[in-house]
Amino acid sequence: MQLYYAPRTISVAVAIALEEAGLDYEAIELDFAGGEHTKPAYKQINPKGRVPALVVDGGILTETGALLDYVAAIAPQAGLAPEDPVMAARMREVMYYLASTMHVNHAHGMRGHRWADKKSSWQDMKGKVTQTMTASCDYIASKGLRGPFVLGEAFSLADPYLYVVCSWLEGDGVELSAFPRILAFRDAMEARPSVQAVRAAGML
Repeated sequence: MQLYYAPRTISVAVAIALEEAGLDYEAIELDFAGGEHTKPAYKQINPKGRVPALVVDGGILTETGALLDYVAAIAPQAGLAPEDPVMAARMREVMYYLASTMHVNHAHGMRGHRWADKKSSWQDMKGKVTQTMTASCDYIASKGLRGPFVLGEAFSLADPYLYVVCSWLEGDGVELSAFPRILAFRDAMEARPSVQAVRAAGML
């Protein structure tokens, strides 16, 4: 497998899951600052011009949640997705919230051009990021984390996803001292060999 990623982006969640599953993969870094993700060569891999993209025997897969589900499906022995349907739904409840709301809140800080043409609108969106990300932290701390991890004691696909999003919080101006549960979650994640491996590789 080949994982196309950019450092410190959500694509790193897939690398963490691959490490957790003990799967072999080649990590291919894209130069976001240089706009490599917008060039024709990468657009042939992912026409959306975003990361992650995962090249597998059956073709090319995109979207973080889909890639995480794929990793769990091909490595069931890793136990990354619970068999209990309610717990599986709770896991994806957090994952979909991250994709639809919290990641979008963060993106408003630097990618306002996706939603508006006027630069004054971009500044307005950027000015809202600390408030919206803090509100998201309130939700995650009170409803998203059921213990050390999203599902309590058990590690799941939602955890690498949440961890990467939570690595952006200082840059978004969130006062993390107000969220000890999130700080404890990050500490628990940083103790895992999977996170240490991707950090050593310069992905985080």
